[in-house]
Amino acid sequence: MQQPALGQRILALRQEKGLTQEELVAQCNISVRTIQRIEAGEVIPRTYTVKTILAALGEDFETFTESTIESGLKKAFFLKIDDTKQAHFLTKHLKIAWIAGIVYFILGFAEVPADAFRLFENNSASFYPTYIYIPLKLAVLAAIILFLRGFILAGNILNNYLLKIVVFIMLIFNIAYYALDIASLFYEPLNDGSILIIESFSFGIIGLLMGIAVIRLQKAIGTIAIVTGIFQIVTYALFTSVFFALGGYLLLSVTIVLEIIVLYKISELIKAKQASL
Repeated sequence: MQQPALGQRILALRQEKGLTQEELVAQCNISVRTIQRIEAGEVIPRTYTVKTILAALGEDFETFTESTIESGLKKAFFLKIDDTKQAHFLTKHLKIAWIAGIVYFILGFAEVPADAFRLFENNSASFYPTYIYIPLKLAVLAAIILFLRGFILAGNILNNYLLKIVVFIMLIFNIAYYALDIASLFYEPLNDGSILIIESFSFGIIGLLMGIAVIRLQKAIGTIAIVTGIFQIVTYALFTSVFFALGGYLLLSVTIVLEIIVLYKISELIKAKQASL
């Protein structure tokens, strides 16, 4: 939670009620020194302390955070985090997630040509032999799993159940797709074009739902959630059409970058929350 905005707001509320610091202390059972330091912006109080002070001032907690959204109070309180240990865990794993997103983005510059050679060339093994192609695919899949796990964590702490469910399904789909892709190296019928069409369509539908879910993060992280969600919707709509899937691949790189930024923003939000615990 950010200071000195919080202290200034509490000070203004106390003065509006015509209370001295001592009178406020008598109502909320918090030491006068603590009240002084909070109002001066010297400390970042716990969520419980803020709720206690607001209750003594007759102020609704939700209304208070809504009216001070500019200072980041609403965003900090919006997170479902109970202690510093949990906040530290989430910060660490979200950092791993957005770093994995960067790795996924970089590996894409090797994966896309590999897939293109397999799709359009009869003998792609001369350029991407199996002993390179399979480790590349496994590395990309590992990065995707860690990356998407970050969105599942974000959906949990931000009470975005649609995001949790959709990303979990996308995670399962990715594992299945990559396993099928590797298996097709050894069993030719799995390389059939109809399977690729089904993959493109189903991947597009799940991506569209993820875009809607990400837009719902706007309350927590602002405009970046809307921009990312729109890019996801457009990108995966192209995959759904199948015929314009190539356009989806072209937009996917931009979408991934935006998704990385979203996870980074959420991890920074958790750090602010951690400071208030």
